[in-house]
Amino acid sequence: MKTFLGLGFALVLLICCGMASAQAGGPIERGRLARETTAGGPSPSTSDGSEQKRRNQGTQAAKPGSVVGTVLDQSGAVSAGKVIRLTPEDKSAYREVITGDNGQFSFMNVPPGHFELSVSSTGFGNEVYSGDLAPGQTFLAPPIVLSVATVVTQVRVTVDPVEVATEEIKEQEHQRALGFIPNFYVSYRPDAAPLTTKLKFQLAWKSSTDVVTFGGAAFLAGLQQAGDEYSGFGQGVQGYAKRFGAVYGDVFASTFLSGAVFPSLLKQDPRYFYRGTGSRKKRLLYAISNSVMCKGDNGRWQVNYSNMAGVVSGAAIVSTYYPSQNHGLEILQNSLIRMGESSLAGVVEEFVLRKLTKVGRRQDSPVAPPPDTLSASLSSKP
Repeated sequence: MKTFLGLGFALVLLICCGMASAQAGGPIERGRLARETTAGGPSPSTSDGSEQKRRNQGTQAAKPGSVVGTVLDQSGAVSAGKVIRLTPEDKSAYREVITGDNGQFSFMNVPPGHFELSVSSTGFGNEVYSGDLAPGQTFLAPPIVLSVATVVTQVRVTVDPVEVATEEIKEQEHQRALGFIPNFYVSYRPDAAPLTTKLKFQLAWKSSTDVVTFGGAAFLAGLQQAGDEYSGFGQGVQGYAKRFGAVYGDVFASTFLSGAVFPSLLKQDPRYFYRGTGSRKKRLLYAISNSVMCKGDNGRWQVNYSNMAGVVSGAAIVSTYYPSQNHGLEILQNSLIRMGESSLAGVVEEFVLRKLTKVGRRQDSPVAPPPDTLSASLSSKP
């Protein structure tokens, strides 16, 4: 009995100790859990507050605004019916509105950021205004004043080259050395207009029918009469008339063939273009080359086929009415003489006649020089 009571007392004592130990360990575990929770992260209530704040900030940053303004004309009055374009910063899209009767305009739900306003209207310049819109802001743009568009009018004056050449020939037909010797076949203009076929024949006719030309032919025929050249013509009035007709026919044929016919066919200018600049050597070479070089109607220097063909053709025609036993030799001789006369005429024009010839003011200037070397010009192919 005592043994049973002892075991019961011990069992009761063991249960009491276990309960006391459990009660002492409970607060310790809770305290540990509380510390672990605090060290491991924010409490649920704290996390929810921060997230809500960030959401509010994002919503405020994306909140659109509006842009309003007024369009005025140059007098300060409101301008209605004008098209206003708003272009956002990313240039992805634009919007347009039309100003009302009071000249005002407004754009709603405009994304925040940089933007541009542009106004375009017929008769006015394109006005552009830029600004920066804050989130949710109502942006009041300053009055946009339209300016009258600048009209640039380009006037292009074109002159008919035929009219220019006609006026130049009128001036050249009054050029006379010493006041009476015809000096028609020289141009003192640096940019003389090309001659038409009509003007080339007109110049040849003017030179051939001039009273001084008749006088020169009569004087040369008198010298031939006195020296009894071409005795086949005889003497007396009849002989003189034949010599005069031959001399004048030679002048007439050569002038038209070298100055009108072949230049018209080959598109070349029969005139001598006064140089007047450069060293004497260059000017001399240029003047001598006059018989073999000329300016084309295209303004470029080229071989003077017109003069060569005119000289030979003229010599062949003359040989038909000059008494001669060897026409071939006569043609060759006369051709070479005339080529030399053409070169000599260029030298006289360059160094002598310019000082003795009165020309119009518009022509009184030296021309642009041709190629400096005669050899280079002669070696070029036509």
